[in-house]
Amino acid sequence: MQAQPQKHYSTCTLCEAMCGIEVTTQGREILSVAGDKKNPFSEGHVCPKAAAIKDLYDDPQRLRQPMRKTASGFEPISWDDALDSVATRLHAIQNQHGNDAVGVYLGNPNAHNMGSILFGPYFYRALNTHNRYSATSVDQLPHHIVSRQMFGHQLQIPIGDIDHTDYFMIIGGNPLASNGSIMTVPHIKRRLKAIQKRGGKVVVIDPKKSETADISCEHHFIKPGSDALLMLAMLHTMFARNLVDADELLEHAPDLLQVESFVKDYPPARVSARVGISADEIETMVTEFCAAGSGICYGRMGASVQTFGTLTQYLIMLFNMLSGNLNRRGGMMFTQPAADTLPHSGRGTMGKYFSRVRKLPAFAGEYPVAALSEEITTPGEGQIKAMVIGGGNPVLTTTNGKQLDKAFEQLDFVVAVDFYITETSRHADIILPPVTALERDHYDVVFHNFAVRNSAKFSPALFEQAPETKTDWQIYLGLAERIDKLNDKATEHYATLWQKEPTGVVDDMLRSGRYANGEHNLSIQTLRDQPHGIDLGPLQPELPAAVYHGDKKINMAFDYFMADLVRLEDHFFSPASPLDQHSAEILYLIGRRHLKSNNSWLHNSPRMMKGLLSDGKGQNPRCSAQIHPADATRFGIQDGQLISVTSRVGKVEIPAELTDKIMPGVISIPHGWGHNKAGSAWKLAEQHSGVSVNDLTDEMCLDELSGNAVLNGVPVTIAPINAG
Repeated sequence: MQAQPQKHYSTCTLCEAMCGIEVTTQGREILSVAGDKKNPFSEGHVCPKAAAIKDLYDDPQRLRQPMRKTASGFEPISWDDALDSVATRLHAIQNQHGNDAVGVYLGNPNAHNMGSILFGPYFYRALNTHNRYSATSVDQLPHHIVSRQMFGHQLQIPIGDIDHTDYFMIIGGNPLASNGSIMTVPHIKRRLKAIQKRGGKVVVIDPKKSETADISCEHHFIKPGSDALLMLAMLHTMFARNLVDADELLEHAPDLLQVESFVKDYPPARVSARVGISADEIETMVTEFCAAGSGICYGRMGASVQTFGTLTQYLIMLFNMLSGNLNRRGGMMFTQPAADTLPHSGRGTMGKYFSRVRKLPAFAGEYPVAALSEEITTPGEGQIKAMVIGGGNPVLTTTNGKQLDKAFEQLDFVVAVDFYITETSRHADIILPPVTALERDHYDVVFHNFAVRNSAKFSPALFEQAPETKTDWQIYLGLAERIDKLNDKATEHYATLWQKEPTGVVDDMLRSGRYANGEHNLSIQTLRDQPHGIDLGPLQPELPAAVYHGDKKINMAFDYFMADLVRLEDHFFSPASPLDQHSAEILYLIGRRHLKSNNSWLHNSPRMMKGLLSDGKGQNPRCSAQIHPADATRFGIQDGQLISVTSRVGKVEIPAELTDKIMPGVISIPHGWGHNKAGSAWKLAEQHSGVSVNDLTDEMCLDELSGNAVLNGVPVTIAPINAG
């Protein structure tokens, strides 16, 4: 007898927005995915990516059992054989070469997976290696360092109260494409329009007139990498025009007004030529922002991945504070998550370890991923001999990907936790494929911390787990137990962990959290009984409780952040400024993102790839080099013509797309493409391969304050490729 269709209420895990979805199944088949109109947080909104969840589940190229590399290719093996082999090989390599001979790289899918977040650390502790890396240092590391220094915890990042603000300034962000980023915000378009409908203003500052800029009140082009200068000038203007409104914050940040002495040398007239925004425009923006009843200055990816990304994010926080918009309704506020991970997670250690070759600083137990290649290829004590890749594709998504690709070839052993044979996992000796997102329990233990409104939602697995499959947490816990046993360490506690499961850990956090009693009485069972989720109200003022420093004061950390002004002065204003050394032939490279593309995750999804055309050379219109028509004329380039783009580290050939939405002197290539490596096995992605922008980004070019990679403002040259 055929099973009857069933409706399940789950959560989309393909970006940070936490949109509720209604999934209809029949047996073990997914019939449809739609927005959950009764979800109190997303209210039925979903973007096109939600449909890709079904594509990932159905994909015949998705791995469903462990694979071992042989001379004739990958072949399936049993789970016991796979886990035993991985643990034995990693243990042997560490015994021979030391614990640091094993490196770990974690991709951003882990942040969307409660099992990886909660049980992955048992595996990392069992390995006991300092050679840990992640996507954090090609993305949001500056946010974490600012929050660790100022508020005492790397995850205590203030979030914009977008639903109540009067002025929303976006610097280097495109939330219409990202659905928010370190700002969990479904239906962002509606929310931005709502600001304008109530008489507020939305302003975008970006080298590209993005989809978000198209619906904003105002857009300003800015020269890539100059955001720190802009923020210094904006802070200068606040003091010069007596616009500072910090009285309420001085109790929590008594040194705040000392900022004036650091910004006195940066009037708008001095920086405008370097920034590309006139002094009058800078002063007007500041005046209007401070005159609004409330305001948010939100800086995201474009502001972070540049030469002064950490300083920029720090100055953005100061701007919010000095305008009175930290801990204020409609400003930047701290969240009140139901399952609060902050008391149970590391606050973010700094200055304790440095990478072996370049002496780059570790943060929160991770080295900058820009150091990974050299740590594999440079001989000596601590050289990486084996890698564990957890849900990531660093060959495409980190700097100088070609160099990293070659480095992986010389490793003694590679294991990947992934359900595709990607450009990175093709190097693996063993691949351990987890189930897809809808086949495991889910609670957003990360993104509720970054949400614009407090809520709680538990999503049970849609299907009973098949005996031949494993979740991420089962893989990591199985490896941890085996490695501890090989190292003669106690393993009795694993029985409790296997029984509790990540869902039990979340239940403990809910039952001990701020909503455990009273109106909500939160627990996993409460959330099972309310499958659409529960609204817990708007963000609330949280100072001084939000501060994790012992004295409950915001640490201004001037010695750390403002010391970077010396480097900034040299970079922008010294006689030997690199900007003045660059010839007129230089363009500055920036990235971009498309709503249907999330890093390299979704490029094997038919729905996400629909409409792309391939000419046999791997070209597709979504992976193009956007340049301004004036630059095209200068270099003799026609729209759609194949061009070469060359940086210090590499060269790609890519079709040009002429648009006045890009600033003159700037070139934009999207992130996550380049599916043209022999041995990978996601065929649809390969048909629309595009090129990898990270074949151009430079592992030697870093934000020195943090070690974060520089992906925006990379100097390149371009030239037309003439047919024939």
